[in-house]
Amino acid sequence: MMFRAYRRFFVVAWQFLPLFFAFARDRHRFLLFGEGRRVSSEQHRERARTLRSSFLTLGPTFIKLGQLLSTRPDILPPEYIDELTQLQDRVPPAPWPEARDVIESELGPIEEAYDNFDTESISGASLGQVYVAEFDDETVAVKVRRPGIGPLVRTDLRVIKFSVPLLVPFVDEAQAFSLETLADEFARVIRQEMDYEREAAMLREIRGDLDNENVQVPVVVDERSTGRVLTMEYVSGTKITEIDDVDALDVDRTQLAETLERAYFEMIIVHGVFHADPHPGNLAVKPDGTLVLYDFGMSGRVDPFVQDRIVDFYIAIANRDTDAILDALIEMGTLSPEADREVMADVMELAIADARGEEIEQYRVQQIINQIEDTVYEFPLRLPPDLALVLRVATVVEGVCVTLDPEFDFIAVATEFLREEGYLEATAREFVREQLDEFERATRSTLRVPPKLESALDRVERDNLVVQSELNDPNGVLDTLAKRLVLGMGLSVSVLSTVALYIAAELLGALFMIVLSLGIAAVLYHSFRKRRGIRARPQFTRQSMRQREDERIED
Repeated sequence: MMFRAYRRFFVVAWQFLPLFFAFARDRHRFLLFGEGRRVSSEQHRERARTLRSSFLTLGPTFIKLGQLLSTRPDILPPEYIDELTQLQDRVPPAPWPEARDVIESELGPIEEAYDNFDTESISGASLGQVYVAEFDDETVAVKVRRPGIGPLVRTDLRVIKFSVPLLVPFVDEAQAFSLETLADEFARVIRQEMDYEREAAMLREIRGDLDNENVQVPVVVDERSTGRVLTMEYVSGTKITEIDDVDALDVDRTQLAETLERAYFEMIIVHGVFHADPHPGNLAVKPDGTLVLYDFGMSGRVDPFVQDRIVDFYIAIANRDTDAILDALIEMGTLSPEADREVMADVMELAIADARGEEIEQYRVQQIINQIEDTVYEFPLRLPPDLALVLRVATVVEGVCVTLDPEFDFIAVATEFLREEGYLEATAREFVREQLDEFERATRSTLRVPPKLESALDRVERDNLVVQSELNDPNGVLDTLAKRLVLGMGLSVSVLSTVALYIAAELLGALFMIVLSLGIAAVLYHSFRKRRGIRARPQFTRQSMRQREDERIED
């Protein structure tokens, strides 16, 4: 196993080394020191294509890793997210004899397990493949784990775990944290996706939770399901983004988009268990307009605290209360408390307008871009692992809804859903209660202040008042200034020492001091030139999405 992992490591390294050195030189031109390089959007786009190609070359595990990375804008720039969202794990199925061995090792002779079995798979993915069969006079779908995938995944997970510590020194602190959490999260997610018993349990739970007659989740056939084989009800349908075929069904696309959004809001906000892979291949429409959800290998749970914060977030969006939006993001751990609230508030206003399908004047977009470009700051968004899948779901679902109806108002539907579930009314009552509590505290404070004020004035009159102040320096300005003063003093001493040694004809000592002086001077110069953080450009609007899509089609 270890030998296989080492060999695999070199194969992976060969694919990624050119990109690794490019990224490292973006941070420091000479890898460990030097100024950073400014990289254009087109250069990022070209690298992103190379990265996507490498993931496809390396196979199933890395295809899944690329798909997970496409949910992490806290790690990769927008160009990479765009490219990686195109990763499809549609691969040729394994030969039937190998798949048959898996089925029979789990269920016994295939002729006894099923009444009839079509050996041509209807779907091939990186981790499994699906066949159609007959069981108890019913048509069923049989999902079979790809033969030999287990050892390959275990080897690749070893390689990823070994590689992350090598990458950490060459990225920003925030990205280093995200990479480490991503490695752990990915190992957990891919192991869960390979466990068909877990997928069957999630299927049953979500099917039981959903209270929507317009949504169908396949029924699990327990007698023919194991850890490597999952048998379920076969439900046919039209792919949701095949617009012409959907129109041929005479289905109201706006109503279908609303059904989709409501189903995911119910899963995430009400039940806390959700289908986490809503790409168009996993969503279908029946002739009567019923929405069908497939493939529950990627599914997740939402912590009750996060559920409440998500509700707060959408209520704040409904009210266009940018301060409340930022507060909710900070409480979820998604936004740094030190982020520039004014800048982020402008970005949120733009995002809300875009999500509502409103036309955004280009000058306003450029105004916000310029505002951000003029501010050097660390990327303020962080994605805790339990929120990454939620973000991916929201993004993909919104994209599908807009495909069905370009004028779809995602926020209006969310607002109506929250109102029907009673969240908006409950929040209003809580607001009144908070205001009453605030008024009570203010009244008490008014009664306490006069005696305290009189006592303080007495102390001033007796010259017995001592004022203490604490200097808050969150950006480390004084610390940087102190380091520069020390370096400057060190440089002065080393230069004087060099002159003294040269006059005394101690050439070797003088040479050493010259090298030392140059080193101190370089560090001091670098401290003035160093600019932390990245410059961010908001690239989340529908207009920019359409522009990138047009560029992709042209390519």
